[in-house]
Amino acid sequence: MAEVFGQVTEQYREVRDALAANLDAGVEVGAGIVVNVDGTNVVDIWGGHMDAERTRPWTEDTIVTVWSTTKTITSLAALMLVDRGLLDPFETVAHYWPEFAAGGKEHVEVRHLLSHTSGVSAWAQPFAPEDSYNFAAAAAKLAAQPPWWEPGTASGYHASNFGHLVGEVVRRVSGKSLRDFVADEIAGPLGADFQIGAKEADWDRIATMLPPAGTATLEMPAPDPDSVFYKTLVGSYNDPTLANTPQWYRADIGACNGHGNARSVAQIMSVISLGGETNGVRLLKPETIELIFREQAHGPDLFLGLPLRWGIGYALPEPEGVPFVPAGKVCFWGGWGGSLIIMDVDRRMTISYMMNQMQPGVIGSEVSAAYCDVISRCASAVVAR
Repeated sequence: MAEVFGQVTEQYREVRDALAANLDAGVEVGAGIVVNVDGTNVVDIWGGHMDAERTRPWTEDTIVTVWSTTKTITSLAALMLVDRGLLDPFETVAHYWPEFAAGGKEHVEVRHLLSHTSGVSAWAQPFAPEDSYNFAAAAAKLAAQPPWWEPGTASGYHASNFGHLVGEVVRRVSGKSLRDFVADEIAGPLGADFQIGAKEADWDRIATMLPPAGTATLEMPAPDPDSVFYKTLVGSYNDPTLANTPQWYRADIGACNGHGNARSVAQIMSVISLGGETNGVRLLKPETIELIFREQAHGPDLFLGLPLRWGIGYALPEPEGVPFVPAGKVCFWGGWGGSLIIMDVDRRMTISYMMNQMQPGVIGSEVSAAYCDVISRCASAVVAR
């Protein structure tokens, strides 16, 4: 059986077995899983390799692009400003970013950005991925666009531009870029190995992102070029190999170019599961956490098509859309290809899974769903005892 490193309590040994089995089967190339309960990591494991050739072992300090799991930390940055009384989620975006009022967006509120209901779900054409690497120009382009649907009436996943929208608000309010805010105010105080983009000194420990292995192409009708789906699709990133380039590492893309591992993402996001404080560092008051669970949208997402529930900054359980996320006072999100972070406030549990072999799927994958099932089973057995 493939070697899995790290620590796991006896009650959660099935999680280690599941990772080992997937490494053996080639389902995983390299990955890490952390389960934190009440401030203690009951699972902190990793294994496999950083590259497709399996020549570079995945080690304790390997980091990887976590794709849209990055959004959970971007939302945390915004909520910290709310917590400090500097940002009001029910105030208009234009109050902090006056240029955003253009195109009929003067009534869009900060909460609409954080719940993917702003009507600005991607960059309008013409757009190329490299255009987003110039943060200021890319944010200005979004500010000038009209919304593609009535803001606040439905969600349309802001797949690639979420970090430019929320990040510009963070910059206007705090005076720091999103990347610097995360480094100075989140990762630094928590001692978490996470960053937006990646410093050149860390490039040699970034695992290569591997696109999903040949998936069948479905016969689909041509999309309506005027639909939110089509406009969001062509205005978003569609090539996963972008994540293996120096330009990607250097960029400030709070939607999806966060670099970390299962431990560092859990270390940060457990602040929500644990009531606002982790490792002796308080980032949020309990009342700020309550804002997350104020439902902002519930129904078929205009881009993803799945039924989703959005609170402020995070998705909430929706059994038809994301059946592997437990019910209760839970918030979560995942990344393209499978990465996943779940914050369970009821059980004071955080589940974190990061990997480099992508699977089909935008919100988690069949692989991450299976890990969640194993973890839930182990957690239930512990409670039963």
